[in-house]
Amino acid sequence: MADLFATTPTPPLAEALRPRTLDEVIGQSHLLGEGRPLRLAFQSGTPHSMILWGPPGVGKTTLARLTATAFDCEFIALSAVFSGVRDIRAAMEQAQHSLSQGRQTILFVDEIHRFNKSQQDALLPYAESGLVTFIGATTENPSFEVNAALLSRAQVYVLKPLTEAELEQLLERVQTQLPDGFTLDQDAVPTLTGHADGDARRLLNLLEQCRTAARSAGVTRIDNDFLRNALTLNTRRFDKGGDNFYDQISALHKSVRGSSPDAALYWLCRMLDGGADPRYLARRIIRMAWEDIGLADPRALQIANDAAGTYERLGSPEGELALGQAVIYLAVAAKSNAGYNAYNQARACIKQDKSREVPVHLRNAPTRLMKEQGYGHAYRYAHDEPHAYAAGETYLPDGMAEPGWYQPVPRGLEIKIGEKMAFLRQLDATATVPDKHGDSSGSHKGKACK
Repeated sequence: MADLFATTPTPPLAEALRPRTLDEVIGQSHLLGEGRPLRLAFQSGTPHSMILWGPPGVGKTTLARLTATAFDCEFIALSAVFSGVRDIRAAMEQAQHSLSQGRQTILFVDEIHRFNKSQQDALLPYAESGLVTFIGATTENPSFEVNAALLSRAQVYVLKPLTEAELEQLLERVQTQLPDGFTLDQDAVPTLTGHADGDARRLLNLLEQCRTAARSAGVTRIDNDFLRNALTLNTRRFDKGGDNFYDQISALHKSVRGSSPDAALYWLCRMLDGGADPRYLARRIIRMAWEDIGLADPRALQIANDAAGTYERLGSPEGELALGQAVIYLAVAAKSNAGYNAYNQARACIKQDKSREVPVHLRNAPTRLMKEQGYGHAYRYAHDEPHAYAAGETYLPDGMAEPGWYQPVPRGLEIKIGEKMAFLRQLDATATVPDKHGDSSGSHKGKACK
């Protein structure tokens, strides 16, 4: 048993191949190429606080470690998932001791977005005093997840997913540095790189699983068929609560708005493949119909609602077809945000305007007293008027001019709506209406709600 516990564990492939120098880093050429920001920062001779923002497996931890090596600093790593203010204070004591020995300290906080405000605030005095050089890593947008005070003291570097070519370069490095008798067929490479989805660590983990499976099966040639049978290939990179989630729903909405059915289907299927809740997508599709199509094609509203109902009845995967067809229809439908704009303007008006009384002629009069007070007096019943329209009548509060919030667009059904509204305005222009206040000069007009 003693020998068992004394045995040094074999490091994972991703750790064994972690770059030891900046030149060994694959990817991030926009930051590490000659004359690029991080390359210049390494060449400056002076470390600075930074936040490395990017998806998993793109080299955030590696770059933090290389920074400590390049500047000959102590390296203290904290995980925001497991650490608290007490751990921060302990790290600062360690940094103070290192400083007394003549060495600066790099404090690396992985997943900095998981620290709450008080924990992030606890870092500030130490970063400001220069006791440590702070490096944070995050998969979330630091604009939303990192305190402004801490963010202002660190340079943000955006890391990108690795390209297919860069992932292939990483595979070549594995075969060169760790030859183990296995041959990876060329047709298996796209499968590995495709399911790695820009994540170097994920690629190496898949490859390691594949080598273990091949060793167990007694095979040395790994082709595409073996790969698919031996591995459980996960779905594309997707974060149900993070930037990827909101970026993709934004892309779906904008594809519908932009009348691109193929793009709309692509983003819908990406989200479904990534594990998004179809009920959430159904709600967003209904929202798209009201916001970007509106009265230009009321059928879109019905189709969106029917698709949501169909999914509730059928579930996955059958019900997802209804969502797919709904986004196709919404994408090709006539577009109008006239109703959306009118609603927003009305809400803004009400929020800043005074409380205006209901005009007397529009008030309900269920009792004799109310009738004696003039409630409902001179109200014109539209169905008794020509064209079922009381030309010249006003339904807004006294003293309020027609604001003109709703302006139909020249697309879809709103073409007809616009034509009808123009006809009714002509009737208004030629109508003479007794004034509700006792004269015959016409309707009382006032200032519009701004």
